[in-house]
Amino acid sequence: MIKKVADAYTSLRGLIRNGRLTGRRRRKAESKPIIFRPDAAHPFDDRCLSWLHDGRTISIWTVRGRVKNIAFTGSPDQLKTLAAYRKGEIDLLFRDNAWYLVATCEIPQAPPEADLGAWLGVDRGIVNLATTSDGINYSGEELTRYRRRMAKVRAELQARRTKSARRKLKRRAKRERRFATQTNHVIANEIVADAQRTGRGIAVEELAGIRDRVRLWPSQRATLSTWPFHQLGEFLAYKARRAGVAFVQVDPAYTSQTCPNPWCGLTGRGNRPTRDVFCCASCGFAGPADHVAALNVSRRAGAVWAFVNMPNEPAVESGLSASRAGQPDRTARRKPRAPALGR
Repeated sequence: MIKKVADAYTSLRGLIRNGRLTGRRRRKAESKPIIFRPDAAHPFDDRCLSWLHDGRTISIWTVRGRVKNIAFTGSPDQLKTLAAYRKGEIDLLFRDNAWYLVATCEIPQAPPEADLGAWLGVDRGIVNLATTSDGINYSGEELTRYRRRMAKVRAELQARRTKSARRKLKRRAKRERRFATQTNHVIANEIVADAQRTGRGIAVEELAGIRDRVRLWPSQRATLSTWPFHQLGEFLAYKARRAGVAFVQVDPAYTSQTCPNPWCGLTGRGNRPTRDVFCCASCGFAGPADHVAALNVSRRAGAVWAFVNMPNEPAVESGLSASRAGQPDRTARRKPRAPALGR
């Protein structure tokens, strides 16, 4: 508990030092001591909590002494991972009238193949949460219907303005997040399994900051703000690393407006007459726009992967700068500076 309090004050000082807390928020944070909720998570180490995996019990130290033979459970995959890779502290927390143990597991990363000849492109969207270059669509219609139903219930509860209504709002918000997270887990597992089975890497678009780059109608803002594209990308990244599948992010510019034919490659808004349809104005290639975008993503992945795995050559010997390929390195021709003299 002492270490937890010290870490809390260290985090507060770090937020103030980095400028994350300023003005009224800083004065409010510094004017009162840090307190913990009665049901806040409590950290344990191997001295205070020991695991007996064969009997699925733990022995935990409490203020009233050590308590033994406390049963714990989990899915078969979780229990296997816990026994093989658990490392570090454990957090004990109380949530929804149940006790949970949160353990950190360090799983070794399988090395991906250096030379990959094929990539599985993934285009993320709102109507289709994910579309692969193989033409497989993971529709977001079910998630959209669920969120619309939750929005109506949320509006009714907000109109009541009671304590019970606010409690229900919090529970329903958690339920909605769990539903979206489960949907992303299922999609990511299927995509990674497909790439691993066929010996391909996974390529996605780099969508960081997309909410700041696009202009939306007021009716579209809620849809984009709740779009779980970032979480799906994170799930794909860590699941691919665990499975030994290569993972890259490519430039998303004009992926849905560029013809995927190698002998054409025409880029223009006229290639996409509607949101769902792509039709090249030059060669006549046509198909679903999301599938075309996934094909372009898979084509760009090869160049990105080759650049990432490019061997680093010393700048002085080659006369080239890694950040400015093809241009002479001016820093290599500078005269050496004289050593500074001590006082």
